[in-house]
Amino acid sequence: MKTTIRRMGNSQGVLIPKPILAQLGLEDEVEMEVENDAIVLRKPQKKARQGWSEASKAIAEAGDDGLVMGEFPNADDAELSW
Repeated sequence: MKTTIRRMGNSQGVLIPKPILAQLGLEDEVEMEVENDAIVLRKPQKKARQGWSEASKAIAEAGDDGLVMGEFPNADDAELSW
């Protein structure tokens, strides 16, 4: 597909057709870099465990953070002295 570079305020840019954005799953933002004389757009990488802290706090506040299997000791725990 060939497209034109257009003036956009003090910058220049190209319009990406909606079907192409939908096909790639691109929505609000992209990561952009130059690779071998080409502009490459990628979906932003989600950080590992992003949002886990907030989700854990919400679970604790709801009182839903009990142990799934309950407490169970190891067979030889009684012999240990602390």
